[in-house]
Amino acid sequence: MTAPLRIAADIGGTFTDIAAILADGSLITRKLPSTPHDYAEAVVEGILALLAGYGLAKAELGEVLHGCTVATNAILENKGARTVLITTAGFRDVLELRRIRVPRLYEPLYVKPPPLVPRQLRLEVVERMGPRGEIVTPLDETSLSVAIERLKREKIDAVAVCFLHSYANPEHERHVGEALRRALPDTFVTLSIEILPEMREYERTSTTVINAFVGPPVRAYLRSLIRRLGDAGLSERLLMMQSSGGILDARIAMDKPAQIVECGPAAGVIGATHAGALAGYRDLITFDMGGTTAKASLVEDGKLVRTDEYEVGGGISLSSRLVKGGGYALRLPVIDISEVGAGGGSIVWLDKAGSLKVGPHSAGAVPGPVCYGAGGTEPTITDANVVLGYLNPLALAGGSVPIDGAKSHAAIEEKVARPLGLSVVEAAFGIHQVATTVMMRAVKAVSTYRGRDPRDFALFAFGGNGGVHAAELARGLHMQRIILPAGAGVFSALGLLFADVELGLSRAFLRPIAGTAPDAMEAAFEALEREVARQLDAPVERVQFRRQVDLRYSLQAFELTVPVPPGRLDAAAVAALAGALDAEHERTYGHRLDAARTGEIVSLRVTGALPTGGCKSLSASATVASAGPPRRRHAYFGRRFGMVETPVLARAAIGPAPLAGPVIIEEYEGTAVVPPDGTVRRDGFDNLVVALSES
Repeated sequence: MTAPLRIAADIGGTFTDIAAILADGSLITRKLPSTPHDYAEAVVEGILALLAGYGLAKAELGEVLHGCTVATNAILENKGARTVLITTAGFRDVLELRRIRVPRLYEPLYVKPPPLVPRQLRLEVVERMGPRGEIVTPLDETSLSVAIERLKREKIDAVAVCFLHSYANPEHERHVGEALRRALPDTFVTLSIEILPEMREYERTSTTVINAFVGPPVRAYLRSLIRRLGDAGLSERLLMMQSSGGILDARIAMDKPAQIVECGPAAGVIGATHAGALAGYRDLITFDMGGTTAKASLVEDGKLVRTDEYEVGGGISLSSRLVKGGGYALRLPVIDISEVGAGGGSIVWLDKAGSLKVGPHSAGAVPGPVCYGAGGTEPTITDANVVLGYLNPLALAGGSVPIDGAKSHAAIEEKVARPLGLSVVEAAFGIHQVATTVMMRAVKAVSTYRGRDPRDFALFAFGGNGGVHAAELARGLHMQRIILPAGAGVFSALGLLFADVELGLSRAFLRPIAGTAPDAMEAAFEALEREVARQLDAPVERVQFRRQVDLRYSLQAFELTVPVPPGRLDAAAVAALAGALDAEHERTYGHRLDAARTGEIVSLRVTGALPTGGCKSLSASATVASAGPPRRRHAYFGRRFGMVETPVLARAAIGPAPLAGPVIIEEYEGTAVVPPDGTVRRDGFDNLVVALSES
C-alpha cells in the first residue's frame, strides 16, 4: 500500500510555496502569491492546484506540513494581541529594563524597541518565592482579585504570568493561572512555568510575553486553516514547523506559538542539511532569499547549529553572545539563523544624503514590485533584477505572475537613476550590489562573527531570489562554490518534508556538578522524557530522546549547553560533565578557567523525536520539467563585463561537465544567475554546482 501523500506549504512575504515528494522521488511544486488578508486562502488554493495539476485525489493526502510568518509578522509589525503581564510586586519593569546591552556600540542615543506590553498593562500581585523554592511572601488573594477585575475592564486578549523564581516553585504561578482561566475563559493565558521553567528573569519574562502576544493571532490563523482544509475536503491533520527544526501537531503550537516564531527559515536549513549530506556537502553556509527577508545559517560537518539565545524584532534577527539589545529576547531552542530585511520585494530608496538604501520595508505580496503591475510605485530589488536581465521580462512562476519590464525601467529611472546621475542599468546594478552587501551581514553573523572562515564552506543558496544573488554574495565573501538544490525556489517548503516530529522541554536544576547525585539527575531527566512523550501522545519506548545540560563555572552569569551521553547516568557520567564544560568553554571562548572555579549545572533539556513516514529522498532527477528549447537575452554583469547576450536554460539542460558562464537557469520555482567568470554543472543529485574564479 502506498504511503499517504504529505504536502508542505510555506508562507512567505510575497509567495506561498507548495511542495510534495511522490513515491518515486519526483518533486512536484506550486508557487502562488500570498494572500495577506487571509494567508490560509493561498495555502488551500495551492494544495488544490497541486493535486489537480498532477492528477492526484484529495483522499491521497495524509497530512499537511506548514511553516508560516504569522507569529513573526505579529512581532515585527506590532500587531499581536492586547496583552497584560502579571508579575511579582516590585518587578513590573523587568520587561523594560532588559539587559544593559545595546547592539550599536557607537550610537549612544540608540532607542530600544518599546516593550510588547506597555507599563500601564503590567500588573503586580503580592507574592514572592525564593531561589530555592521557599515561600518568602505568601500569595495575597486580594491583590490577585484586584488584578483580575482590572483585566475584565481592560478587554484584553492575552495574559502573561511570570513570577519571581517560579521555576523553583510553581505553586503561586499555577494558582494564578487557574484563577485566570476560570475568570477569563476566552483569554489566552501563558504561564512562564509552562513555556520556560528556567532561571533568568528578563529572558523568562520576555519569552512568556512573546508567547502571549502572538498566541491569539496564531491560534486564529491555525483554526482558520484547519477549517478551510476540512471545507475543501482535504486532510485536517496539520503539523507545524518549529524554530528548533522539528515539526509538531498544530494543537500544541496553538498553546506554545512562541515555538514557531522562526519556523519558516528553520525548514530551509533542515532541508539544506539533509540534501547537502546526501550529496556529500557537509560544510555549508545556507543562504535563503525570499520576497521580504534574507536568512543565513551554518551547517558544519553535516550538523546544523541550534541555540536558545535569540532576539527577534530588531533590524537584524539573530543569536549572538556579543550583539544584543536590538530585539525581544526569545529563550527557546531555535536553529541559529541570522535574518535581515532584504528580499525581492524590499523597497529601494535614497536617504537624506542621497545614498542608496535597500529595505527593510517591503512591497510584500500586495502591491508587490512595480513590475507586477498591481499598483506598486516604489522600485524594489526584483525590479532591478528585471532591468538587469536576470529575471524573465514577461512572467515568473511558469507564467502565473506577469511581468512588465517597462514599469521597472521607468520606476528605477525616476526614483534612482536620475537623482544619482546614472544610467538605468548602472542604477539597477548598484541596487543589486547594495542588496548583496546588506545580505552579507546575515552571512557574517553566522560565520565570521563565530570564528568561521566563509571560504571553508560552500554557499547553499535557495529561496525565490537566492540563485539570483548567490554569485555576487559568494564573490564578496571570497567563496568559490555555490550549491543550488532542486526546487530551490520552494526549498523551505521542501525542507518541511525532511523534518521529524519533535518536542523539547527543559527545567531548572541548579547545583554544583561535584555535589550532584546521579539518581536525582536521572529522575529529573526521566520526568522530562515522560512529559515529552505525553505531549507527543506516544509511548516512551517509541520516542527517540536527546539529553542536554546547561553548564557554567561558579560566579559566571551565562551557561553553555553540552550533550549528555545516552544511557542511565552514573557517578562517572556526572563527573565527566566537568570536562565537557572545560572543552565547550575553550571551543567557544578560546580558553578554560582554572581548577579553582568549579562547574555548576543550571538546567536540564530533553528533546524527543518521532520519525515521520512518507518519501524523504529526491530521485536523481527530481524536477519533472524538461529542458525545452534554449533562449537568449541580454544581461548586465557590471562594468567589467558589461551587457552580455546570455543563454537562458532549464536545469535539465545542464549536464555533468562544467558549462562556462554567463548562463541563466530559469525554472518554475526560481532563477539562478551564473556570471561570465563562473561555470555550472549538475551533479548526480540534481544540484547545480557553480564554481567562481579566484579573481
